[in-house]
Amino acid sequence: MTQFLQALVNGVSLAGIYALVALGFVIIYKSMQVLNFAQPALLLLGGYWVLYFATIWDLPFGIAILIGAALAALTGVIVERTTLRPMVGKPVFAVAILTIGLNTVITVIALDLMGVETRQMGDPWGLKFVQFAGLNIAHRQIAVIVTVVLLVSLLLAFFKFSRMGLAMRATAFDQEVALTQGVSVSTVFAMSWAIAAVLAMFGGVFLGSGIGLDRSAAVVALKALPVVVVGGLDSIAGAIVGALMVAVAETLAATYQPQYATFLGKGFSQLVPYVVMFIVLLFRPYGLFGTKEIERV
Repeated sequence: MTQFLQALVNGVSLAGIYALVALGFVIIYKSMQVLNFAQPALLLLGGYWVLYFATIWDLPFGIAILIGAALAALTGVIVERTTLRPMVGKPVFAVAILTIGLNTVITVIALDLMGVETRQMGDPWGLKFVQFAGLNIAHRQIAVIVTVVLLVSLLLAFFKFSRMGLAMRATAFDQEVALTQGVSVSTVFAMSWAIAAVLAMFGGVFLGSGIGLDRSAAVVALKALPVVVVGGLDSIAGAIVGALMVAVAETLAATYQPQYATFLGKGFSQLVPYVVMFIVLLFRPYGLFGTKEIERV
């Protein structure tokens, strides 16, 4: 039972990281009807900004987070203004291909800045953990869960009570109607990319906490794609539920598959997110919470 509960704890904390990246996918898709394949690269670059100011400049980690968030948001706006804005009105497939190219370019830039070596994040949690009821709970895992709860709460409040949040909801519902009501759709697009980039940055911070940040973080972030497909491309709640389903399934597989299903080979748990996605799509082609009318890439 302890082993099972430990796997659940690990799964929930991993789900937090997946949810951060997946929410970025969803927010951009809801506003622009574009599947942003550059999200993993934004995670890597955003994580680098934080470790740079935390380790090279030796700033307090909280200050490094704030500066990193500002730079991540600025990066998102620049990417949207310079590359996505000229593609407005173009076929969805063409825009999706563009974001794949953006992912490659931004990843190369991030790796050029940080190098190929694993870089320590400079976070205050490290590899420290607490024991509770026989479980080893890392400080990083607690930080992930608390941060995700806070960020999701802030996002929900932003969308419900702020003028920009209401404008983003209106744009997601119907761009043409939003335009007739005086909503600046171009500003909404830029804000969507800024928010997605900041969420990705937090994902990069937690992926690099303790063990350090390297290029593998972007590969891990790709698992957020099955998460959004499982939950539904246009559903914030779906991103959370999908993250929990995918991450818990992955950690349970990593815990039990080497003992009871060795014939599946080593590293099978890395395929589990895509297996879960395949199973869900068989029964719910638009995801658990997605809208049937979505035009999928």
